[in-house]
Amino acid sequence: MTRITGKRIGPNIPNSIAYLVLTLFCISSIFALLWLLVSSVKSNRDLFSGNLWGFPRQIVLNNYSKAWELVHLRDYLVNSLILVPIVVLLVLIVCAPASYALAKIRFRHSNKLLNFFILGMGIPGQLLLIPVYLQLSTLGLTNSLLGLGIEYVSLSIPFSIFLLYGFFKSFPSELEEASAIDGCKPLYNFIRIVVPLSTPGLITVSIYNFIGIWNEYLFALILIRDQSLRTLSLGVYSMQNSLQYMGDWTTLFAGSIIATVPVLVIYLFMSERIMQGLTAGALKG
Repeated sequence: MTRITGKRIGPNIPNSIAYLVLTLFCISSIFALLWLLVSSVKSNRDLFSGNLWGFPRQIVLNNYSKAWELVHLRDYLVNSLILVPIVVLLVLIVCAPASYALAKIRFRHSNKLLNFFILGMGIPGQLLLIPVYLQLSTLGLTNSLLGLGIEYVSLSIPFSIFLLYGFFKSFPSELEEASAIDGCKPLYNFIRIVVPLSTPGLITVSIYNFIGIWNEYLFALILIRDQSLRTLSLGVYSMQNSLQYMGDWTTLFAGSIIATVPVLVIYLFMSERIMQGLTAGALKG
């Protein structure tokens, strides 16, 4: 007689639905990006003369030069290129040793301290606007990239420690013990042994923070007043407010492409590293 088992025969319907939803999402995202790119090289007359979805009748690269020079997008891009990498580097300098200590060093209330950092992930940024502004105003750090950078570092610490904790928790203790036997001090052990072997996790944290800070808008809007100090996300928003009433949508599209390209390039080249870091932290943590 044939033994009947409880296994279901046929395709896994929930997984098929998930793959279908993800596929549709990817197609819609790629279509939107391509439409934005094609529209950015059209003229406004071409765009509003019934050629909304078609290819441009004549390629107009002047839209990019207008967004770059006339709308001061170049200055906004420079501010972001200076601010964001420094913030990401400071986040790594602060969070990597802290996560390693929480994961590897046994001390009193270490679990409570870890939970304290994780609790910070659940606090909405909108609730911090008023106290952050008052604190930075007292210190004289409003309307400055320094004050904005300090705030970005503070907001990035909870998630970075949470992600790096799982990665350092999985780090083999045998390597540390072997280096300690050879006379390597704890600090040099961390710098020379742990950090080089933890590159996937560090890169993952760096990319996630880079993308999040690059696109951050709310705190930049509240803390920055001078036009010369605006970041790229704030500059794109101000460009939208000025150009949409002029009907110069193609220049707005060109500015959006300029703002999107750096993050898109970084993600395309480093997406595999992101998945490696997340997988390592999730499976071994």
